[in-house]
Amino acid sequence: MEKQAILAIGVFLLTYSFIISEKVHRTIVAMIGGIIMLALGVVSQENALHHIDFNTLGLLAGMMIIVAITGETGLFKYVAIVAAKKAKGDPLKILFSLGIITAVSSALLDNVTTVLLMVPVTFSITRQLKVNPEPYLITEIITSNIGGTATLIGDPPNIMIGSAVKELSFMSFINNLAFISVITLLVTLVILLLVYRNQLKTTEELKSGLMSLDEKEELKDKVLLKKSLIVLGLTIIGFFLHQILHLESATVALGGAFVLLLLTSKTDHDLEHAFSRVEWTTIFFFIGLFVVVSGLVETGIISSLAQVAIEFTGGDIKITAILILWLSAIASAFVDNIPFVATMIPMIQDMGTMGIVNLEPLWWSLALGACYGGNGSLIGASANLIVVGLAAQEGTHISFKRFFVIGFPIMLLSVLIATIYVYIRYLTI
Repeated sequence: MEKQAILAIGVFLLTYSFIISEKVHRTIVAMIGGIIMLALGVVSQENALHHIDFNTLGLLAGMMIIVAITGETGLFKYVAIVAAKKAKGDPLKILFSLGIITAVSSALLDNVTTVLLMVPVTFSITRQLKVNPEPYLITEIITSNIGGTATLIGDPPNIMIGSAVKELSFMSFINNLAFISVITLLVTLVILLLVYRNQLKTTEELKSGLMSLDEKEELKDKVLLKKSLIVLGLTIIGFFLHQILHLESATVALGGAFVLLLLTSKTDHDLEHAFSRVEWTTIFFFIGLFVVVSGLVETGIISSLAQVAIEFTGGDIKITAILILWLSAIASAFVDNIPFVATMIPMIQDMGTMGIVNLEPLWWSLALGACYGGNGSLIGASANLIVVGLAAQEGTHISFKRFFVIGFPIMLLSVLIATIYVYIRYLTI
């Protein structure tokens, strides 16, 4: 068993180091890491399958299909142009508006999908105003991670936590995380407006050009829009009621996705097109990670780490919660928060078997730390990497350093706000 544990740690560390280096695509790295775990006999294929969280995968895939079909209606471009016109073409007001839209959409859809839809819209607006798109893109990265913190479906770490801990419903996430997410969002947007106030200026002529755009032209298919909004609305209601209905969140999302496909797919091509919009690289990244982490679980490494953490904190819930919050944030800033959370979930579960009775403060600390920590650097969260990739295709390079100078201080302030919140709400009883 000791030999297997050493092999598991070796494969895990090697996988992580390649993910951080970004020299090879992280999906390839995660899948090869998982396959090596199986090939070395650290974990059997049957056990590995038990560790793959199909609820997380189903929820992601279902929401990707729903949002991809809804995106084809032009709804998101319509909303962005309306917001820009409400702001009278003022670049700073537009920054605020796009930040709010990104945060709200990230909470209701998920932040990865939201930034995929927002970035092309942002470029069309910044081209119209002839302003630097970078402040808008950085704002959207940061607000997508903060907005995604508010709900079960908003950010991959929350999806993973909600799937692993059945007692935490969709409403539990809203009750515990929505308020602090709104506070953090408003504080963050004020800071970003102050940072960029002298960089975002345009002419009255260019503002007039933006005001002359007809947002209604963006709504390409009103019948499809109506169907999409009905299904999306019913799906979100399903999330609110999923515990009462005794349905997993993945069942709700996939149910919504396939009802929408039934209503909208007339040919094989329509179906294939919808499936082509699913981010299969993200899905397989999760699969590989679940298998890599299963090696640590099966060999007892995670249990040992949980034991060390409890000895360090003396089992004190206050110290443990704050430690998890800050550890999650700092680690997630430099390691994608998805693999970090995949490692932390079984560790916190093991703490529950070692004497910590009420694990809820630890779960909310993990969610806040991992989601907020994603703003610490460009490699902190999936949404960050997607925005950088889309921006590069449009000829805009966002450097690690320029993002870090803005994102890391905002991340630290966010976690400080979260620390006060966690302490007052959960640890003063």
